[in-house]
Amino acid sequence: MPQVLRHTLLSARDLLVTAGPFIATALALLALAYWALDPTPPKTVVLATGAEQGAYAEFGKRYAARLKQHGIRVELRNTHGAAENLALLRDPASGVDLAFVQGGADDARTPGDGADDDRDGVAELVSLGSLFYEPVWLFYREDAARRLLKSGTLDSLTQLPGWKLNIGAPGSGVPNMMKKVLEANRIDAGAITLLEQPQTPAVVDLLGGESDALVFASAPESLMVQMLLQTPGIRLFDFAQAEAYSRRFGFMSPVILPRGVVDLAKDVPPADVRLIAPTASLVAKNDTHAALIQLFVQAAQDIHGEAGWFQRKGEFPSPKNTEFALAKEAERFYRSGPPLLQHYLPFWLANLIDRMWVALVSIIAILIPLSRVVPPLYEFRIRSRIFRWYGQLRAVENAHGERPADELMKELDGIETRVERVTVPLSYADELYALRGHIEMVRLRLRTPTPQEKGNG
Repeated sequence: MPQVLRHTLLSARDLLVTAGPFIATALALLALAYWALDPTPPKTVVLATGAEQGAYAEFGKRYAARLKQHGIRVELRNTHGAAENLALLRDPASGVDLAFVQGGADDARTPGDGADDDRDGVAELVSLGSLFYEPVWLFYREDAARRLLKSGTLDSLTQLPGWKLNIGAPGSGVPNMMKKVLEANRIDAGAITLLEQPQTPAVVDLLGGESDALVFASAPESLMVQMLLQTPGIRLFDFAQAEAYSRRFGFMSPVILPRGVVDLAKDVPPADVRLIAPTASLVAKNDTHAALIQLFVQAAQDIHGEAGWFQRKGEFPSPKNTEFALAKEAERFYRSGPPLLQHYLPFWLANLIDRMWVALVSIIAILIPLSRVVPPLYEFRIRSRIFRWYGQLRAVENAHGERPADELMKELDGIETRVERVTVPLSYADELYALRGHIEMVRLRLRTPTPQEKGNG
């Protein structure tokens, strides 16, 4: 190995050994901060959606594809709907982390009263924001209307007594909502044959004439909605009192299905249809990792941010109209947008820096004053290799005349042999050579007889 390289490596080794305790301290503090802050999100997350072929299920697939780009696997769990989703979120053993929830679906609490959404002052569930309008679609058979009504058209919910109405499976949010709507219209639920079937069997029964009408709440992206809107003999109920419903129920909004929006060429629907629409939200457990919430909100902006049948571009996602407290990370997103570093760095690195920078700055602030002692310690470490031999050299010199010269010379040769194996950085070579010169000076002195030795001679 070339001498220059050898000395360079020795200098680096000495510096590393000297600074080792400080490096170890920095790494320990960094590890402690990493453990405490937990900046890296889990690689798998469970999202409760809804019925197969429903809007929730379709949106769930889009979220899964979006987060897959960041190395996060989204496990989709089909359910009967919003009510079951809420139950799963509140069940610690369910494994569900996030879920789609329809406004007004929670029968355990009244929106805004704070009941059943906190424990010991800490929110049990948090919202990532409202995502889209989820209109209430009441489809009915034209032949049933002609058979059951004199007018042949269903104009009011008060005309429903005597009908077979499917209000959805118990786990969905629609049964609770429809019972409130029927009660507001002073309709005796016993006067209607209420069926509670999942969406797909309910549609099959409607098309087969086994039921007269069905109702479900879903975004227009639902395949069932798209199909029923264009099925001959099936009509969509017009909520003429949509504005009044929105005043009676805070979780509802009046929306308009514009004429021709389904199919412009066929003019479907042939006229504007007034609907009532709860707002669908993405709800998470309060201990869901902040980085996951950030990713889901960003995905929501991409998935729900465009213009649709009922909303304008940029209207969703929104921090408004949420029945649960807004998650802090979601609030940060709506206030400031995505973290700046994510525009320039991969998500994992930007997230790590974003969540660790305060700890990093604190660690640096602690280590900078401590690092000032490294140069003096380094110098002391190197020079001590040289200076420790001066003690033995002085002992040999002081023994001159008291011990036999041959014995002292032999001891001096041993010191010189060991000093030759001492290695120091080139910047300290002058002190090593000075030591060797001093050894030679002592040797010359040992060779010079003392006055006592001259007298004896």
